[in-house]
Amino acid sequence: MRLGGRLAAAIDILHDIEKRHRPAADAMRDWGLSHRFAGAGDRAAIGNFVYDGLRRRRAASWLFDADTPRSLVFGGYLLENGGGTEALDSAFTEDRFAPPPLDEAELASLRARLGQPLPDAARANVPEWCEPLAARAFGEVWVEECAALADRPPLDMRANTLKVEKQKVLAALARTGAEAARIATNGMRVPPVAGDGRHPNVQAEPAFRKGWFEVQDEGSQIVAELAGAAPGRQVLDFCAGAGGKTLAMAAMMENRGQIHAYDADRQRLAPIFDRLKRAGCRNVQVIAEDEALARLEGQMDLVIVDAPCTGSGTWRRRPDAKWRLTPQQLEARQIEQMAILDTASRYVKPGGRLAYITCSIFREENVDQARAFIERAPAFHPLDHRAIWQERFPAHPQAAHIEENDGIMLTPAVTGTDGFYFSAFERR
Repeated sequence: MRLGGRLAAAIDILHDIEKRHRPAADAMRDWGLSHRFAGAGDRAAIGNFVYDGLRRRRAASWLFDADTPRSLVFGGYLLENGGGTEALDSAFTEDRFAPPPLDEAELASLRARLGQPLPDAARANVPEWCEPLAARAFGEVWVEECAALADRPPLDMRANTLKVEKQKVLAALARTGAEAARIATNGMRVPPVAGDGRHPNVQAEPAFRKGWFEVQDEGSQIVAELAGAAPGRQVLDFCAGAGGKTLAMAAMMENRGQIHAYDADRQRLAPIFDRLKRAGCRNVQVIAEDEALARLEGQMDLVIVDAPCTGSGTWRRRPDAKWRLTPQQLEARQIEQMAILDTASRYVKPGGRLAYITCSIFREENVDQARAFIERAPAFHPLDHRAIWQERFPAHPQAAHIEENDGIMLTPAVTGTDGFYFSAFERR
């Protein structure tokens, strides 16, 4: 497929997303199934156009003074690749499958606005109702922080030290362009793709099938390290899901001690069994029954709550979720988070630690929840988060937003990871 056909396909996919209110990944998959002539390179390029348009929706809409699938695809393409209207000329003139050329109104808007500084709202690329939340979270740098959430993401992995050292994994993945991550101890990274490129399918590598590494954002690895799992301890991963942090902690614990992996939604636990087997984790017990969970009350050295949240910290990877999010959904997550924290705290033994984690950038889900929990649970007190960071990552003192009593915030702009929040409390 040529550029014009790829742009047209991306417009069709965005129409489908808009009309049927469905996730972008589902629309992309269905388009691929119904257009089997499209090769892997075509699908990757089309996916880039779709996601670029969604990541930079408000900027693209400002360029064209319109919020349509067509303006998002063309605007996202120009914002990502640079150049003026001539950058699209070949797409219209050399491909009979191309969308209709730019009309006079589109050309006039582009000529007036290309080259001008983007307004703050367009540069931030977040829904209008989220702007006050972002400003509250980051103060005067909120636009820069949100703009980083509209960039293309890297591909991050974690070397599984239960089986092999990181350098050996990096050698095995040399052809993928993977390098050591900046902060996470066992992290590895393939940089964001440029143009119509695509990330390597690392899960097809022999090293993956051997269990030498897992795909995991560096931010997720960092908060797992901050939680403080150590050999010999009793740990409860209260919202374990597919097990990413469970596996990371099992490696930190060197298969010594015990991790109890629990999730109220049993379906979310389904992938964990194959992952544990491949990774060689022998100190993880998956808990699916509430009766087994009840026996752990007051027994845990560490309880991790990776709470359900808006996922605003993952908008680089799931930009369509940014535009589906509503104030009502945020409110519902806050209610869930309060209930989960109160329940999970029962399993912490005296002197034990409770770690609260979200992949959200909003203080309403982060600092506000941590402070409210302390008010509800006088048996707990917040730990010194600067000391926690300094102990684990002394070489990177400026790589996170840290509030001593209120937690640690990782962001794409400052940390180079997805957005994650971490706070820790100790039971008196």
